Amino acid sequence: MTRVLVVDDEPQILRGLGTNLRARGYEVEMALDGEQALEIAARERPDVVILDLGLPGIDGVDVIRGLRVWTRIPIIVLSARDQERDKVQALDAGADDYVSKPFGMDELLARLRAAERRLTPGPGEAVVNTDDFSVDLAAKRVSTPDGDVRLTPTEWHLVEILVRNPGRLVSQRQLLQEVWGPRYLEETNYLRVYMAQIRRKLEPDPARPRHFITEPGMGYRFEPKES
Repeated sequence: MTRVLVVDDEPQILRGLGTNLRARGYEVEMALDGEQALEIAARERPDVVILDLGLPGIDGVDVIRGLRVWTRIPIIVLSARDQERDKVQALDAGADDYVSKPFGMDELLARLRAAERRLTPGPGEAVVNTDDFSVDLAAKRVSTPDGDVRLTPTEWHLVEILVRNPGRLVSQRQLLQEVWGPRYLEETNYLRVYMAQIRRKLEPDPARPRHFITEPGMGYRFEPKES
């Protein structure tokens, strides 16, 4: 059973979401403010967080930053703030998705199902194969025709994030946030050093990578097949 933490300062919205989610088989925890949200998240370890931005006390964006210090669970922002800068700020802080109020329950449930799919790879997604190596996401193992490749925990974390987002640009900020935390968002040299190490271990020609591609000034992209 997927455990969802819903955070909103409007009791009516909390009750409505709680009723709808429980009716569909979810286990639901609820919080009315940011402080309570962080406390419940640390104690109950939810699988997904649905979070309003306009909270009393700790703002929703700061709640996202607080969660991202220790967890990578999906965070779906649910907010009446529909300005682009608010969405960008929430996504840069580490949110995974954004639904504007007023919202339809069907849309929110679809976003929630998408977040659940990202939680655990399905049978066809657990192993990602390239022409040069394979990544077993469930076993946390990378192997080549010559055998298993030993990655450090930090190297594995970077590989896992990129492999779970094939063909998609993952920003430098997102990688730094998820791997090192919010205090390291400017340390792009960390990424250069570790990506060079990953390429030396996994790319046939590290100087001309096929799979771990740099998008200068923006981030990195994983390509399972050579383009």
